[in-house]
Amino acid sequence: MEAFVQSVVNGLGQGSIYALLALGYVMIYKATHVISFAQPALMIAGGLYAYHFTKVFELPFWVGMVLAVLAGALTGMIVERLALRPMIGKPVFTLAIITIGIDIVLRIFANRYIGVQSKIVTYPNGTKRYELFGITISQQRLGLIAVTIVTVVALALFFRYTRAGLAMRATALDQETAMAQGIRVGVIFALAWAIAGGLAAIAGTFVAAGTAGIDQATWIIALKALPAIIIGGLDSVPGAVVGGLAVGVIEALTASYQPDVAPWLGNNFSLVAPYALMFLVLLIRPYGLFGTKEVERV
Repeated sequence: MEAFVQSVVNGLGQGSIYALLALGYVMIYKATHVISFAQPALMIAGGLYAYHFTKVFELPFWVGMVLAVLAGALTGMIVERLALRPMIGKPVFTLAIITIGIDIVLRIFANRYIGVQSKIVTYPNGTKRYELFGITISQQRLGLIAVTIVTVVALALFFRYTRAGLAMRATALDQETAMAQGIRVGVIFALAWAIAGGLAAIAGTFVAAGTAGIDQATWIIALKALPAIIIGGLDSVPGAVVGGLAVGVIEALTASYQPDVAPWLGNNFSLVAPYALMFLVLLIRPYGLFGTKEVERV
């Protein structure tokens, strides 16, 4: 039983990173109806910002993370303004392809900065571990879970009580109607990308604070957020959180038990498990657990 609970706790920690990235995907999709494939590059950029602020400028971890979030938000806004704003009105498929190009370009620059050695951000007392009823968790993992909870609550309050949040919700429902009501949709698009960039920076900072740090293959982590948003629903903020945590837990449980229970599935099947879960969810709920079902008249 202790092994099971330990796997769940580890999965919730890793799932917090997926949840933050999935929230970024959802922010952009809700505002623009475009699935952004640039999140892996934004995550890498955020982690490298945190590394630069904490290692080169020698700032404390939390100060470096805040500055990395601001830099990530600015990066998202610049990407939206230069690459996507001129393409407003074009087919959604075209915009999605553009985000793939953005991801490739940003990762090329990031890889030149990374070089051959991974970049590691030092988390304060990150190696310290706490134990309760035989379950251990590192201080770094606790910090990640706490930051994720605070971020999710802050987003919920933002959407519920601020004018900008209300404008984003209106834009997500109907862009033309929002424009008719005086909402500057272009500003909302930029805000969505800024939030997505900031969320990716938080995730990237904690990825960089892990034992492996950030190297040229770290971007693959962000791909785990894709099944998370499909499981939760493309347009659902709660779904992004639930989907991200579910992906982290199923990945951890598969890594713990699959080699003994089903060794015939081969090594590293845990990498495939999130996509298998996504397939099962789609068979039952094609729009995800919390996604909005679209009804079209033909």
